[in-house]
Parts: sequence; structure tokens; C-alpha cells
Amino acid sequence: MNSLLSLLQPYPFERLRQLFADVTPNPILAHISLGMGEPKHPTPAFIRQAMIDAIASTPSGLASYPATAGESGLREAFAHWLQLRYHLTVDPATQMLPINGSREALFALAQTVVNQAPNRKETDAKPVVVCPNPFYQIYEGAALLAGAQPYFVPTDAARNFAQDWDCVPDEVWQRTQMLIVCSPGNPTGAVMPLSEWKKLFDLSDRYGFVIASDECYSEIYFRDEPPLGGMEAAAQLGRLDFRNLISMTSLSKRSNVPGMRSGFCAGDASIIKQFLLYRTYHGCAMSPVVQAASIAAWRDEQHVIENRAKYRSKFAQVTPMLAEVLEVALPDAGFYLWAKVQGSDVDFARRLFALYNVTVLPGSYLSRTREGVNPGEQRIRMALVAETAECVQAAQRIVEFVKSGP
Repeated sequence: MNSLLSLLQPYPFERLRQLFADVTPNPILAHISLGMGEPKHPTPAFIRQAMIDAIASTPSGLASYPATAGESGLREAFAHWLQLRYHLTVDPATQMLPINGSREALFALAQTVVNQAPNRKETDAKPVVVCPNPFYQIYEGAALLAGAQPYFVPTDAARNFAQDWDCVPDEVWQRTQMLIVCSPGNPTGAVMPLSEWKKLFDLSDRYGFVIASDECYSEIYFRDEPPLGGMEAAAQLGRLDFRNLISMTSLSKRSNVPGMRSGFCAGDASIIKQFLLYRTYHGCAMSPVVQAASIAAWRDEQHVIENRAKYRSKFAQVTPMLAEVLEVALPDAGFYLWAKVQGSDVDFARRLFALYNVTVLPGSYLSRTREGVNPGEQRIRMALVAETAECVQAAQRIVEFVKSGP
């Protein structure tokens, strides 16, 4: 067996199941989960219909093997959306690929990018993948299974949860082969400004690493101005070849279709070429049926506007309620609240589940301890993905729980 598998830690939701294993929640109250970031708004009918029509059509549907690079119409839909959303001109043939959700692609890209020297000795320093802390756990797993060492960069709550890139030693940057960023961030919802992108591009130019930008929350935001994307930032800084940059996005949150596992990546054509080679062997071509539904989704913005409005209304109701008893504020974007609690975040989650049958995710489960500090400690992540009434009810229970004391 692959010995690197032993390095993987349990996923946060497995740890949550273990935490609750011997807990019997209050039977009077129906369970409400704010734990998993799985969109619960209805999938638009026209996307479902596009999938049904694709199954019924001939000779497409399920009657042929799909190409790893996807159909030209799908890549053109990606390019159209990038132009509409970010005012970018991207070559559909060389600068983009379909992916089966950003999670799959983030893992696969690390296997493509990380270079293990064939004559490397066991005592030699490993290549490094730098990623945020707290973070989406696939970042760590992708690094470890590529044979790299993850290096976690903490967020700074005093600076809107910006990453403290200046704390990374030069020796680490010299070994870095891939940097993963998430903007809007999970779990903080923070959006990286242009100045931060410039810092990262300068570091990439100096040390030669690839930047993988996870942008799956980009279409759920609360400001008037939409979040800045990585490729958009590159273009504004004159980096029109998007060198050493791959951005990834997904339909899961934007269009409420997590079950489709559909998205795309775009950026540096030289990396895309190598990524396509890897993916051809990886066997991850997107189903023609999913491609057809994806084209329909990417070419429609009205359902995205309506979905965003639902989140804005929901957060406007829930956030002030929770702010009465927790240190929490409206994020820049995304569908999480990242709240500070008194005492242990793990104990908070366990007691809340036991007494009020509400699930939240302990922040320490989303973070790693570095130099004695875990930036997720004393924080909880709440995913406001259910319909508004259910989220409001959960907030009411949390308020009552906190007010009732330890």
C-alpha cells in the first residue's frame, strides 16, 4: 500500500461524527445542521432539464466516451463566462479545462505540479506546498500524497483574516512548488485584494512556484463589487499570459448543483497542457450529460443573481442575531459565518448538539497547530446553506444556548 496514506488525518466530518458518537441530542428538537458546506437551495429547473434532454438526445447523451478536454461548446461557455464576469479574454482551446469539481482538480493539480527528483534521498528536504490555515482539508491531502510537505500560513483576524505571507521563511519559499490560495476564503469568507495578489505574483516570479487559486465561492458575496479573481488580478497587473497561475471554480455553490461535480480551471497554457496530459491518464473526463447541463448553467446569470439574493437576505437576518452573543460579522463572501466563542470550540459544538440538536463545525478541526497556535481554536464554522427559516431557527437556538451559560 502507498505509505503516504498513513499521513492523512481524518476528515473534519469524521472527527465530528466521533465527537458526537456518545451524545444523545435533545429529542424534542428536530436536528438542524450548519456543519457541512453543501448547498441546499433548489437546483434550477432549466439545468435539470438540460441534463434530461442530453440523456434523450442522439448520438450524444451516454452513447459515447467523452474527451478529457471537454466539448468545444463547453470550453466556449467557460470563456464566455470569464469575459462576462472578469472581462478576460482566454483561449478556449489552450487555457482551460473542465474539472469534476474544484476538489478533484485541486488534488490532481498537486500531483501534476509537485516534482519529486528521481535521485532524491530520504534525508533530503521535501518540496513544499504552501496553503492557508484554516483551510479546506483537500489542500493538505493533495500535498501529502504528492510527496510534498504542507506549510500552513495563519490568518490574521485583525486584518479581515488575511494570510500572513510575511511569516513564511525564505527557506520555505525556496522549496515551494505550489501555493494554494482560497478567495473568497473557506471558512472566513475573506477576499484577497489586488495588493495581496501582487505580493504572491512577485513571490512566484522569484521562486518559480505555481499558484492554484480556489475560487468556488466567488458568486456568493455581500458587497456591491464582486470578489476579485486571480486571473482578473493578473490581467490588471499586466500578466496577460497568467504565468504560473491556475484558477479553479465550480457550479456547486453558484448554481446549487453539488451532485453534478462540475467546474473548470483556467490560466497558464503551459500548465494546462501538462494538466491535460495528467488528466488523460487520470480518467476524469466529464460526462457528456453533465457537460450539456453545465453549458446551460454557465450561460445563465439570472439564477445566480436570485441565488445570491437569497443568501444576502438570509445572512442579513441571521448575522445580527448571532452577533448579540458571539463575536461574528458579515463576511466579504461565501456562505459561512466564522464566529469566535468562549472556551473550547470542540466543547461548544458538543454541548450545542446535545442540548439544542444543532450541528456546527469546531474551527480547530479546520486548522493545524503551528508554533503552538491553532488559528481555528475558539471558533466555529456555521454553514448557512439551508433555507432561511431553518437557519433562523438554528440561530435562535444558538442564542438561547449561549445565554444559558456553561
